[in-house]
Amino acid sequence: MRSVAAGALVLLCLALATWLVLAGPANDVDDVAAYHAAASPEGDPVTVTIDAGASTEEIAASLKARGVIGSAAQFRVLVSFLGYDRLLQSGEYEFARETPELDAVYRIRSGIVSSKSVTVVEGSRLEEIADAVARQGIDRTEFLAAARRGEYQFSFLENLKVNERLDGYLFPAKYPIRNRDTGRDVVQRMLQAFADNVPASVEEQASAEGLTLHEVVTLASIIEREAVVPEERPIMAQVFLKRLRLGIALEADPTVQYALASDPANVSEFGYWKKELTREDLDIDSPYNTRIESGLPPGPICSPGLDSIKAVLNPANTNFQFFVAKPDGSHAFAETFQEHLENIQRYGGDLGTPP
Repeated sequence: MRSVAAGALVLLCLALATWLVLAGPANDVDDVAAYHAAASPEGDPVTVTIDAGASTEEIAASLKARGVIGSAAQFRVLVSFLGYDRLLQSGEYEFARETPELDAVYRIRSGIVSSKSVTVVEGSRLEEIADAVARQGIDRTEFLAAARRGEYQFSFLENLKVNERLDGYLFPAKYPIRNRDTGRDVVQRMLQAFADNVPASVEEQASAEGLTLHEVVTLASIIEREAVVPEERPIMAQVFLKRLRLGIALEADPTVQYALASDPANVSEFGYWKKELTREDLDIDSPYNTRIESGLPPGPICSPGLDSIKAVLNPANTNFQFFVAKPDGSHAFAETFQEHLENIQRYGGDLGTPP
């Protein structure tokens, strides 16, 4: 009898282990959460606050009492089996009712406070972020209205005009979206991520180089859209900074693309970043068009990653003034206009292809 019971226990453990392999840490935790959230009954989410230092028993009891899970005992067993007793994270979580216990364990272990999230990708302009947020249930118009300089209390925004767009300051990262979130809540979270990830020393270093933080973020946003090869970011930064010092127009195509996308009809036909620019496009009358306007555009054209920001503050030590894109996405750099012409002949492009 004991042998039969032991065999059954082994089979149970094997079955559980197989399930954990298929749905556990070896796979992306967010995918597991998304799978179970999709399988969970619909309805208003349940908010559960887990305090720092709460025991597994207390967490299980709270989840059970709120109708999140069906079995507190199963939750405790799973936590123990996975060795997560001391790894459950505090926070304010949103769960669907009758969430599978395994999903609840993984969510709390990984600090995934909501089954919905939005990712701000490096190089995204404000409208692209708004589209992504809207797909998670936040009103797009409300988000765009909130994504302007207003009542947000961050020192890095102090020099922006009250109604200025917050392009560039919505930091690239993954953000949870809760059912009760407003557009302003999400913007606040993204700005906080900028504050958390861009150290104060960046502003000090920018000042030492004769730049404001806004100028650094603006130039970094152009580099973010230009660079395909990460190692080229500091070289591009050197090229642009040199051209700024010499009073030469940056002639960066992404700024033209940004200007074109202010026209909804253009976006409808070509998307937010039109790939093939015409001569007419290059002549668009906009303060963002660095083909015809000297200096930096009024503000960032997208959300740059930290590497692009660092590149502006740590440019390469070269004398390049020009670069042209190669077919593989990398760039050919040149010190003289003659070298630039030769690169254009070799790789294509036009006389203004940056810069």
